[in-house]
Amino acid sequence: MKRFKAYEPDQCYLLPPSMKEWLPSDHLVYFLSDVVDSLDLSAVYAGYDDGVGQPPYHPRMMVKVWLYGYCRGIRPSRKLERALHEDVGFRVLSGNQQPDHWTLSEFRRRHLDALGNLFLQTVKLAQQAGLVKLGQVAIDGTKVKAYASKHAAMSYGRMVKEEQRLRGEIARYFEESEAADREEESKHHDELPEELRTAGKRLAAIETAKRALEEEAKQRARYEQGERRKKAQEEGRPFHPTKNPDDTSPKDNAQRNFTDPESRIMKNADQAFIQAYNAQVAVDVDSQIIVAADLSNQAADGPHLLPLVRDVMRNCDEKPSEVLADAGYFSEANVTALEREAISVLIPPGRIRHRAWRRESAQIVPPPGEDAAAAERMRYRLDQPDGRERYRKRECSVEPVYGQIKEGRGLRQFQLRGLAKVKALWLFDCAAHNLLKLYGGRACPQPAPA
Repeated sequence: MKRFKAYEPDQCYLLPPSMKEWLPSDHLVYFLSDVVDSLDLSAVYAGYDDGVGQPPYHPRMMVKVWLYGYCRGIRPSRKLERALHEDVGFRVLSGNQQPDHWTLSEFRRRHLDALGNLFLQTVKLAQQAGLVKLGQVAIDGTKVKAYASKHAAMSYGRMVKEEQRLRGEIARYFEESEAADREEESKHHDELPEELRTAGKRLAAIETAKRALEEEAKQRARYEQGERRKKAQEEGRPFHPTKNPDDTSPKDNAQRNFTDPESRIMKNADQAFIQAYNAQVAVDVDSQIIVAADLSNQAADGPHLLPLVRDVMRNCDEKPSEVLADAGYFSEANVTALEREAISVLIPPGRIRHRAWRRESAQIVPPPGEDAAAAERMRYRLDQPDGRERYRKRECSVEPVYGQIKEGRGLRQFQLRGLAKVKALWLFDCAAHNLLKLYGGRACPQPAPA
């Protein structure tokens, strides 16, 4: 008869087991624990006081649990609570403690800015480990769904019509009430029916959103007029404003969402319109380490290029040798500004067809002169075999990063609302990405300074 290893699930341990023996010694859990022990968490500790009552869970444990959750693609607090009971890795990391979902969510909410700021420390760790070369930096953006439905948005033109309709509805109610029974006038005015209270709430929400859109339009007009004035001064010509910015009205198709007013309707990679934010990264081409990250509610990619490059220089204390980006980032101003910083640029002025990359040799054309337009210079560089070869590295560096974050770790929608909160969540996701890259290279974290 075949013999098997003993199987006795109800067997009690004579001595308590060591959790260190539950996982392989090179497991991600132990690496993350060592890394977090080396990080500066003073901003997290600053959120605590010496209050009375039960002591809170240790901040280092909570940071470790949340980081491991993001590395595993577990972002909702309820799923994280379940994992702390069912997953060996989480139990080892938490020291077999199980904070509930409310405690986990409240910790993330209270310390959101501090958690987002851990991203910069992961960039520094990657630099110390020699993973950040800055020979080439690839920049790209992706649209991530907001925690709101696009059907909860309304255009400015529709707001104007709906506001008029609701005002008319409320006015008709009072007219009918007064005509129906003057003796009950006070009763009708003191206690509105449910359907009218709902109409009143909708009217208030629409008026608030309408005012916000109007103020945004005025601020945009003031900024654009200031830029035109500055350009006129640089060119030594007089500036004559044609319109008062305070008289500017929003376009009829300008939209605002009632659930998350700071999110915007944007077109994603599948050409579908979604309620979203625009997440941006700058990636070291050789290691796929994210060296700068940002998030905004501006759908266009172009305005993010220069701020991202400045963040790269600030985060790494040096300039990248070359910047790669797709056609969405091209503009004469962007290319010129980077070249003034002595940074090589490869940004196509328009979409490049796939067959263009299959050409074996460059077209025989003379190089553009020094005063040639940026578009002409970019076309020439990208038409050369060396330029095409260098630019190809963009699609195998920054695009896989989004694949790893969105597909591999399931970031399809943010869990909080509001630009500041969502940006902190994005930076925390980028920090988790960098730690996974460090783990892949088995870089040893250095102890935090005393």
